[in-house]
Amino acid sequence: MKKYLFTITISLLFILNGFSQEKYDFIVAKDGSGNFTTIQSAIDACKAFPDDSIKILVRNGIYSEKILVPSCNTKLSIIGESAENTIITWNDFFNKINRGRNSTFYTWTLKIEASDFRLENITVENSSGPVGQAVALHVEGDRCVFINCRLLGNQDTLYTAGDNSRQYFKNCFIEGTTDFIFGEATVLFSDCTLNIKADSYYTAASTPKDRKYGYVFLNCKLIASDNVKNAYLGRPWRDYARVVFIKCYLDKQINDQGWKNWDKTNRDQTAFYAEYENTGPGSNTENRVKWSKILTKRDASKYKTELILKGFDGWNPEKLIK
Repeated sequence: MKKYLFTITISLLFILNGFSQEKYDFIVAKDGSGNFTTIQSAIDACKAFPDDSIKILVRNGIYSEKILVPSCNTKLSIIGESAENTIITWNDFFNKINRGRNSTFYTWTLKIEASDFRLENITVENSSGPVGQAVALHVEGDRCVFINCRLLGNQDTLYTAGDNSRQYFKNCFIEGTTDFIFGEATVLFSDCTLNIKADSYYTAASTPKDRKYGYVFLNCKLIASDNVKNAYLGRPWRDYARVVFIKCYLDKQINDQGWKNWDKTNRDQTAFYAEYENTGPGSNTENRVKWSKILTKRDASKYKTELILKGFDGWNPEKLIK
């Protein structure tokens, strides 16, 4: 009987282990137990423009690297062992780079140029501190997905680049100070937590004129560090900026006006800033700026993943990650 139970137990463990394992093309481990000890070396080993997706597993560890995923490395997934303990970190910032007025765009810790990219269970950090513009994650590729990631920095933490880029963030933690989510891409943030660390602005969108959607936040939570008393949902970095918060929790740090215009501009005349059924002490819309909007139920029904991100190819990342 004991032998029989032992056999059943071993068989069940084998089956469960088989279900939990996933095939990876490369494994990165700091201790040398994988194929590579750095993430960049694993990326460099990947086939360019592959027919099938390529998966890299990154074991827990602190990877002090400035990492580029070039445009040729399409269909690439980088999966961390755990978001809290698989950390990519670097410390470039505007004055350190010293490449003139556009230095911000060279400060990234991780830059994604490739399309059909996926990052999961990883922390991406710009560790330079409160020293001005310092990007942690810079994304230019189309159809890019980020799941259960932590994006840490101060000013300009996340740059969502690319006029035609579509990006999807699910269950991510994103923190920073001034304009810490900024750029022109069409981006859906679903069930994310946004933590602002100074009296400043959560977003600085620069949505192109002909786009129906810019930044859309669904079921997100907007919190703040203890010292923050006065934060705005966003300000328009360029004309035609579009940002919408739907069914989000807005904590007490949100200024009653909600939004603010970019200084010495008329961008408030073309911006589309809207809210719908938000909750929390910062969600009262009675004193919002007059140029912001409250969506109707009918308007809000148009803010679904399959509509926001569909483009010309019908992309729906929610179907891919289930």
